[in-house]
Amino acid sequence: MSELPLAGITVIDLGQVYQGPYATFLMAKAGADIIKVEPLGGEPARVRAEVSAGATLPFEMLNANKRSITLNLKTDHGRQLLLDLVRDADVLVENFAPGVMDRLGVGWEKLRQINPRLVYGSGSGYGLSGPDRDNLAMDVTIQAVSGVMSVTGLPDGEPLRAGPAIADFLGGIHLYAGIMTALVQRGRTGKGRLVEVAMQEAVFPTLASSLGLAHEMQAEPPRTGNRHSGLAVAPYNVYPTSDGFVAIIALREGHWDALLTLIGREDLRDDQRFTSNASRVANVEEMDEVVASWTRRFSSAEVFERAKLGRVPCAPVRTVLEVLNDPHMHERGMLEWVDNPRLGRVVLPNSPLRFHGADLVPPTPSPELGEHTAMILAEKLGLSDQDIAELKREKAI
Repeated sequence: MSELPLAGITVIDLGQVYQGPYATFLMAKAGADIIKVEPLGGEPARVRAEVSAGATLPFEMLNANKRSITLNLKTDHGRQLLLDLVRDADVLVENFAPGVMDRLGVGWEKLRQINPRLVYGSGSGYGLSGPDRDNLAMDVTIQAVSGVMSVTGLPDGEPLRAGPAIADFLGGIHLYAGIMTALVQRGRTGKGRLVEVAMQEAVFPTLASSLGLAHEMQAEPPRTGNRHSGLAVAPYNVYPTSDGFVAIIALREGHWDALLTLIGREDLRDDQRFTSNASRVANVEEMDEVVASWTRRFSSAEVFERAKLGRVPCAPVRTVLEVLNDPHMHERGMLEWVDNPRLGRVVLPNSPLRFHGADLVPPTPSPELGEHTAMILAEKLGLSDQDIAELKREKAI
């Protein structure tokens, strides 16, 4: 099997919670050596995991295949150790609030002087510049300010946040992409650079359909529930079944024609309310009832199997527990049963990035806080046991 793409790449990971750690998780699964740097008390997600059982699995997910070192960056020796580690590193990743790293004396301008080849990846809510730079940012506040919440929910209901942490993870994905792009350039020029990603900006393109509707209407796009956010496609909805719900979409006229055959309503092919996508959008309530009157007669599994045979885009609305046991994702290796020392037997995800010709990286548990401090300081900086003991006494590590 071939070598993983990031084999030999060393990443200094100061990421916390979701955004930064997901970017470095993807790097770990691509073969990079991830050195997770945490304060002496642990990063916020680790601290939360210690007091909330529900927070433990996310931490395990995002910090598998990493090594942990503790550094007190508020001490001279702690800062110096980070600078020493950076000298031979390829990448540093952080998602602190803008200005934090500079105030600690380990920001981009300082690090680039020590290592001109360093790719410095910075994730934040609003970016490193602009009037909103210093606004506090969390996933839910970014969903609110970005416009995502304004178009999520039922037409007559209040704005809703999307259930998943889309801003955090889209920020992490874009941060990974930016760092990889900078590494490609470094391969040509030998020079690193600062790469930044703002969660607000990473989320914005997801509004594409709503933006199109706003342009067309010259007004605020409405919340559309489970219908198309641009009110441009019908059928496009979640329909009731005898035991749950299914999502059905007819993006092309051929899909609609196949759906009419599937539900035994060929008589509607010449009905002027439904002869085109535009007419179906204009008569969406009547059209949705036609589809729902058929889906209600069957279970979600039956509707899905019939739609699959009829080549109609459809999927059952599954629960999280059902997805955790998805045979397809388990067969592909995206989901794996892992015996975790803190959680017992649990399903954890792999990276969605597949590098054909290279084996998937087997999962290792997230490290204990500072588990590899002595190992890394000896391996990377040549420090002795006595040196490390002295640093512990000083509370630098």
